[in-house]
Amino acid sequence: MNGSSGDNRGEMEKRRPGPAAGVRGMVMGLALFAAGIAVSMAWFLRAPSPGPAAESAGPRALSEATKTILQRLSSPVEIRFYSLLNPAIVGESTVGFSSRVDQLLSQYERQGGGKIKVTRVNAVSDAADDAATADGIRAFNLDKGDASFLGVAIVSGSQKQSLPSLAPEWEQALESDISRAIAGVDAADPRPRPAARKADAASLEAVRRAIPNLDSVSVEEGTRMLRAASITQVEKTAWEMQAKITQAEERFIQAHNSQSSAEEAAALKELRQVQKEREAKLGEIAFNSRAQVEALEQLKGAAH
Repeated sequence: MNGSSGDNRGEMEKRRPGPAAGVRGMVMGLALFAAGIAVSMAWFLRAPSPGPAAESAGPRALSEATKTILQRLSSPVEIRFYSLLNPAIVGESTVGFSSRVDQLLSQYERQGGGKIKVTRVNAVSDAADDAATADGIRAFNLDKGDASFLGVAIVSGSQKQSLPSLAPEWEQALESDISRAIAGVDAADPRPRPAARKADAASLEAVRRAIPNLDSVSVEEGTRMLRAASITQVEKTAWEMQAKITQAEERFIQAHNSQSSAEEAAALKELRQVQKEREAKLGEIAFNSRAQVEALEQLKGAAH
């Protein structure tokens, strides 16, 4: 019996991971976290529509920032939701996205304390097209037949702000865009309400470099070009930063093996700093991508 117990204990000691294995596990965890940043940023820039599982989970709750804006409203706000779509032309992904927008707006209506009214315009007709155009909603798919519209106009008294072209690619930012527009039309909001944020010179120049034939490119096509370039930049940056991360990981393992607590702490700090640098660079790419799309819309708007 005693011999058997000793053998079992010996076998368990062999199976038990040593310090090196623990370090490798920790490094792998940090590396996977860093790699996940790149994947998340690429996902954000592509922003695919959620799958069936995500849709079945129901509408997400509004953020605390949005709830605060709704609680402070001093006057009623109407949200006019234009979803004038031909499923045969726009495809299932756009129809599904429109449905999720509708669910989100219902959340605003429920949380608005009686001050948010959502008017849905989804029956295709000439009158509906004219109303959408009058509210600043941008038509698309003109080359495929009848015009399609997918946007919202937010109105309170004489104040109006429009989100002229909603797209699945920017679904993650939709709530913040709607809430900002609601705050912008609220009479009690002391902040200035510029009609549109003027694009900065760097974004305008970046658009002109990326799209030399700007005059002959539509907003939709130009947006696809800019986002494709951003995704390429994300992938390139991720690979470049991975080399730094790998080197930092190796230094961390060497410091651990040398059994120097000071060197190990310094190496771990360096590894985490490199990961933060990578996250910051990817975040900057996403921010610049959004700014360039807005600059493109401004340039094309000024040309017409």
